[in-house]
Amino acid sequence: MITALANGAGGIRPVRTMEEALALKEKYPGALLGGERYGERIEGFDLGNSPLEYCENVRGREIISTTTNGTVALCAVEHAASVLAGGFLNIGALAEHLGARAGGEILVVCAGTFREAALEDILAAGMLVSMLPGRELSDSARVSLALYEQNKSRLADALFQSKNGRALIAKGRQAEVEWCARVSAYPLLAVMADEGIVRTG
Repeated sequence: MITALANGAGGIRPVRTMEEALALKEKYPGALLGGERYGERIEGFDLGNSPLEYCENVRGREIISTTTNGTVALCAVEHAASVLAGGFLNIGALAEHLGARAGGEILVVCAGTFREAALEDILAAGMLVSMLPGRELSDSARVSLALYEQNKSRLADALFQSKNGRALIAKGRQAEVEWCARVSAYPLLAVMADEGIVRTG
């Protein structure tokens, strides 16, 4: 999502299921369909979940997206006062924005993989926590921070060794892992709005 917005996508509408995506496509016929199941592009969809697919031909286009976990997590929190999407790619802008907020609780939601925690999510959460000093931390935030501190000098290697990283590398998709390991490559915020996830900044 971050790569798509950085390359000019007009917005990303997250949905939980393929059926919801196809129904929304009827409402917005000019939108692209993007998504995956088990890491593979959904048959008949325009795009999968590789960030490299979102570098071209997305400018000015809306994207309807459904993924195994990420869009489900976004939909689960869509009624929160403010929802931001982030990862290593835009973590600097995300931390700067959150750090400027006076007080208030911040809930970091990790999408995971099916019902399991995902190492890449925990490391990104830990990095974000490290960039927001002085806040009271939950135990889960402390765990993510500790894991990040253990791996911050070898972040890419840690991602390569994660379950999802190893699965992608086994399919010849190491370049995607390397892409997602780039820290603060894009100084943008991805904000949930009525029209989906949109870029600010």
